[in-house]
Amino acid sequence: MKSCAACGQELSDDHRYCTQCGRPQLPVSSPTARPAGGADVEEMNITALYAMVAALILALLFPPWETPPGHPPEFLGFHFYWSPPEPDAIVSRLVMTIELTTIGIAGLYLSWLFRRRQ
Repeated sequence: MKSCAACGQELSDDHRYCTQCGRPQLPVSSPTARPAGGADVEEMNITALYAMVAALILALLFPPWETPPGHPPEFLGFHFYWSPPEPDAIVSRLVMTIELTTIGIAGLYLSWLFRRRQ
């Protein structure tokens, strides 16, 4: 049991406000006290999130390419890194969507996997 600092009303330890005067009760903190709900505080790994954003930007700057219309379908992949794609080549929207989604999910998963626990 604790008492209200303002009016002296006896309160149980789980009261956040005084039932007599309505003033908020300051929690008694201890080095081993846990946040409300008893859960550990976790922070996402910000470095992994920055790496995800950088990978997404690179994926947008260097998209996957496909052969031009009228040619036999062939995925040119990331050949663009070393030499430009064929004339009239088009960006593969399907592969681009898969790539961006995969990078986003992987970045969020890695930031959760390597989160900081307190």
